[in-house]
Amino acid sequence: MAQQRVLPQSKETLLQSYNKRLKDDVKSIMDNFTEIIKTAKIEDETQVSRATQSEQDNYEMHVRAGESLMKLVSDLKQFLILNDFPSVNEAINQRNQQLRSLQEECDKKLIALRDEISIDLYELEEEYYSSRYK
Repeated sequence: MAQQRVLPQSKETLLQSYNKRLKDDVKSIMDNFTEIIKTAKIEDETQVSRATQSEQDNYEMHVRAGESLMKLVSDLKQFLILNDFPSVNEAINQRNQQLRSLQEECDKKLIALRDEISIDLYELEEEYYSSRYK
């Protein structure tokens, strides 16, 4: 189950700030779309150039609001990455466990190799000392 984490006051304030920015950016996009719809209505022929300019302005505002949302998403990702200590700790613990098991495996192989070399060395010493070609 997901645990409810208690955030320090500064993090809580930061999250509230992100929430307010999100609401403001979405409201800005909604207002821009409303203005685009309003300017799409052409009442007479002389209004075309004014409507075109107004539409271009509204598209620019829409792009700025979209960029602001993208910046907000980037900030939220950065906040999550930098402040998600439980998952970072879990990843560190998993990697630590993997490395410990690898270390144990290497230690077992080294001990087995040492034992084999010890046996072979003992046999070679016996052969050497019992040999007449010393």
